Amino acid sequence: MGCFFSKRRKAAQGGQRQQQQAAGADGEPASGEEKAPRYSWDQRAKIDPKDYTFSGLKDETVGRLPGKVAGQQFVIQDCENCSIYIFDHSATITIDDCVNCQIFLGPIKGSVFFRDCKDCKCIVACQQFRTRDCRKLEVFLCCATQPIIESSTGMKFGCFQYYYPELALQFKDAGLSIFNNTWSNIHDFTPVSGENNWGLLPENAVVQDYVPLPSSEELKAVRISTDAMRSIIPITQGRRQKSSEESCLAVFFAGDYTTANARKLIDEMTGKGFQLVQTKEVPMKAEDAQRVFRQSASEFIPLLEKGPVVALEFNGDGAVEACQSTVNDVFNGTKVFVSESKASASQDVDNFYNFAEMQMGM
Repeated sequence: MGCFFSKRRKAAQGGQRQQQQAAGADGEPASGEEKAPRYSWDQRAKIDPKDYTFSGLKDETVGRLPGKVAGQQFVIQDCENCSIYIFDHSATITIDDCVNCQIFLGPIKGSVFFRDCKDCKCIVACQQFRTRDCRKLEVFLCCATQPIIESSTGMKFGCFQYYYPELALQFKDAGLSIFNNTWSNIHDFTPVSGENNWGLLPENAVVQDYVPLPSSEELKAVRISTDAMRSIIPITQGRRQKSSEESCLAVFFAGDYTTANARKLIDEMTGKGFQLVQTKEVPMKAEDAQRVFRQSASEFIPLLEKGPVVALEFNGDGAVEACQSTVNDVFNGTKVFVSESKASASQDVDNFYNFAEMQMGM
């Protein structure tokens, strides 16, 4: 597992005794002796792997509060019929040989790897998601890259839907964008002819029916909401069937209120009955803008130097007109790209998301 779990070398006992004899009662060197150099790595807090492991538990509710993991690796193994909550960001998490568990995992900077698990229900946010030799996992997922399943069956996926006050900052600490979520774009590394090893959870699935809120007094202190309107991650349709042949692309450019503006447009459009299909946050170059924005590119190219863009795809009859009207009414004075017509919108969506997938190596 790397240096996190490596054993510390024991100092020679004789050397320890000599140091103790040479030092005074306050730990300082005896008079006449030079002070031993102190290095920054000597002053780091000691990491106890037991603080970052849940192992061999049965019929328990356990967890870590915000700030208690703080970007470390975490291991969950050999747990049965447990409710497990990691309300913090971490480096990587491995989950091995767990059965009938409900698991919440806050933002993971790297990968989460489920191995030899079955009948588990999970809420997970991560950079990379992978399973191997798993059976019947149901996962509400936010994943920045394409999720991978291997030698796994009966897998079901839905869009991550969760909120607590510390979660937004934890996403930033983990280096994850709330707009990069490929939860439904599953790659089956070991497909079986004539069978489907994975599918999507019902669109009306209720998160708490799968992973209930924690029952322990300590974990109740976390102010959780599973209301879709409060979810840190925008709820997207993903690869579900679109309700209409008409889609619309809206793109916000980097600035002080980019995230807030994007969330506001999502609220406005979904409030009018349109579906949010997918979102993406990526940096763009001038040549990318030429391909995506075509005739309008010159208007937006100067804005690209400020940072990544946030793109939203809406779907529904009349989506283009409604999006244009909403942007004009709500974001007057803010530069926003919106598809010009129903005829061009489909090409806009394809151009942007093809570029984005290439940009993110998908």
